[in-house]
Amino acid sequence: MTTATEGQELTRVGPGTPMGELMRQYWLPALKASELIAGGDPVRLMLLGEKLIAFRDKSGRVGVMDHRCPHRCASLFYGRNEQGGIRCVYHGWKFAADGQCLEMPNLPPDQDFSAKVKATAYRVTERAGVVWVYMGSRAEAPPMPQIEATLLAEGEVALNFTQRECNWLQALEGDIDTSHFSWLHVGSVKPDQVDADNWLQYQVTNRAPEYQVSDTDWGTMYCAYRPARRGQTYWRFAHFAFPFWTFIPQGDFADRVIARSWVPMDDTHVMFVGFTWTQASRSAVLKDGGQIPGSTPAPDYLPNTTDWFGRFRPVQNASNDYLIDRDAQRNDVIYTGITHIAMQDQAITESMGEIVDHTYEHLAPSDQMITRTRRRLLIAARALRDKGVVPPCVDRPELFQQVRSGECELAAADWQAAYAERLHQARHPDLLQVAAE
Repeated sequence: MTTATEGQELTRVGPGTPMGELMRQYWLPALKASELIAGGDPVRLMLLGEKLIAFRDKSGRVGVMDHRCPHRCASLFYGRNEQGGIRCVYHGWKFAADGQCLEMPNLPPDQDFSAKVKATAYRVTERAGVVWVYMGSRAEAPPMPQIEATLLAEGEVALNFTQRECNWLQALEGDIDTSHFSWLHVGSVKPDQVDADNWLQYQVTNRAPEYQVSDTDWGTMYCAYRPARRGQTYWRFAHFAFPFWTFIPQGDFADRVIARSWVPMDDTHVMFVGFTWTQASRSAVLKDGGQIPGSTPAPDYLPNTTDWFGRFRPVQNASNDYLIDRDAQRNDVIYTGITHIAMQDQAITESMGEIVDHTYEHLAPSDQMITRTRRRLLIAARALRDKGVVPPCVDRPELFQQVRSGECELAAADWQAAYAERLHQARHPDLLQVAAE
């Protein structure tokens, strides 16, 4: 069982918290690059409990900094985006993208001390159509993670940003809980609706898989497995990688080039940022060629607003009960009555409350991946806090190259041997855009 104290350590991400300090060791995917227009409006950005602004100055340089002007703490969100920086409209102080104060025009020249003033600003880079932010204290930022899906050129990667109104950990844990797929997402699908050679057949015939779970250099890994045809085994491999990355198994292992991040905005809001290779195989359909009822993957979104939590909010939300269709649920057309796979997950994780109280849980053997991942996070966060131990993957970004998720049928009896065999055979994109480190 996760204790109340452990729950606090796992879920709080503000400055000075064990998990918040762990998160600050890594590069965070923060915005779509297209959200920032050269000379355009600043964007309010909440990351790890800090209120920031992001902007692209007229020369194209991106700045991410504390929204408070260092002079009198007026919000730089109302600032003028100018050539070379952003100017506070209160007294005209101007700041470069790196936070350095450039001008103090409300002071006589002999009283100017701009060289001594710097706004809190974080280092940024752009990759795969995303602005990444490093919020740590190192003099030199660590290398970017070598996650395959994030190295794709912009035209080769599909991005998905979606905000959830709950703690980052309970959102992430939905991705590493494999048995829920057979219920939450395909609970109404019957075996006779699926072709015998469709891997979905195994999930709707046997809804209680066996598990193997292991620690890895990059985090944790599981395989769920079921007996398959011709004496083979149906394997589903998936991973958690530090600090908040998941790699889910629904898709052919051969070309499952994806990465899913759960970036904490604060303790009670998380931004999902997903990367998917555009050439990856699509989800299986039913025997009649139709999609699984309710499985449409892309939800609709409300228009973005300028408030702190105004970006990438789904139309389906708690205020309208996620547009649940009780007739579809009652008649076993859609198991949940909720359309969109992502919204089914979102409804469940948000229904747990803003921050789930782990002391109410009764965890089962099917939750091995969750308990092991929590343990890995706690050990790493405490080691950083107590001994200054650098967390996994920060200085070894190449570890991510060993990560691939997906499903397959193989004769191998040992799950780790099966994974190694399939990883060796996996298809990799031809066009990788590796950013200069």
